[in-house]
Amino acid sequence: MIKGVTVTHRAHSVESMEQLATVWRSVVLDRDAGADVRDLPGIAVRWADCRFPFWNCVTLTEVGADAALVERRLAEAADIMRSKKHPGFLWVFEGLLDAGARAALAEAAERAGLAYAFPGTGMAGDLLPVPEPAHPDLTFVRVRTDEQLRAYADLNSRAYGLPVEHGRDGLAGSVLWKEEVHAYLGMRGDVPVTCAGTLEAEGRLFVVLVATDPRWERRGYGEAVTRKALHEGGRATGLTRATLHATAAGAPVYPRIGFEPNSPLRFYSLR
Repeated sequence: MIKGVTVTHRAHSVESMEQLATVWRSVVLDRDAGADVRDLPGIAVRWADCRFPFWNCVTLTEVGADAALVERRLAEAADIMRSKKHPGFLWVFEGLLDAGARAALAEAAERAGLAYAFPGTGMAGDLLPVPEPAHPDLTFVRVRTDEQLRAYADLNSRAYGLPVEHGRDGLAGSVLWKEEVHAYLGMRGDVPVTCAGTLEAEGRLFVVLVATDPRWERRGYGEAVTRKALHEGGRATGLTRATLHATAAGAPVYPRIGFEPNSPLRFYSLR
C-alpha cells in the first residue's frame, strides 16, 4: 500500500481519477472531435482548448508516485498547459501520491509554475436507485433543445463566476448533452434556476456540472435536481453505483443523497 494511505482509499482515488479520464474524454471530444485527448506516461490530457475552463484538463494518473516523480510530472503538465490557447486546470488526486509526494506537493507545484486554485473531493456511493424527487418550488425539464442547453450553460457560468460566453462555448451545439447525458433543468415557473446531469461511465453513473443560480441558493434546489438526474439516469441504465467530483460549495449536499467523500483533490492553474 501507499505509506499512510489504506488500500481502500487508494482504490477510491484510482476510481475517481479513472472516472474523470473516461467522462472527460467523452465531453471534450463532443466539444471538438480534434481535441487533445492523450494518455501519456503518468498524465491524462483531456483538453478541448475552449473558453469553458473545466473542459481543459490534465490529471496525474500514476499510483504511489513519489516526490521526485510527481515533481517531474507537474513540470510536464505545466508545459502542456502553457502550450494551449485557453486556460484550464491540473487535477491532482492526493490519494494517488505517496506520503512524501503529498507533503512536498505545494512546493513542487510552485516550482513548476502552478498556482493552487481550489480544493475538491471525489465521492462515490452504491446508492441507486434513488426515489423520484419532488420540490415544492420546482418542475424538472430534460435538456433536449438548444435553448435549454444554453440555459444549462448559463447556470454553470453564473455559478462559477464565468462570463456567459464561456459556458456556452463549452456546451453550445452539443449532441452528447441533448441525447446521452441525463441533463435536467430545475424550473421555478418558467425560469431555470438549477441544473444537474448524469452520464454512464464504465459501469457507474457520473454526476456532472451541477449548478444553481447564486440568486437561488440555499433552498435545496441543487440537491433536488441532482436527485432527479440520478433517478432518471439510474432508471435508464440500471446502474447502482454513482460517482462525482465536488467543489467545496457542493460538498455538503451530496452526502445527504448517499455519496461518501473518499478522494481529496487539488486543482491547479498556471501562475
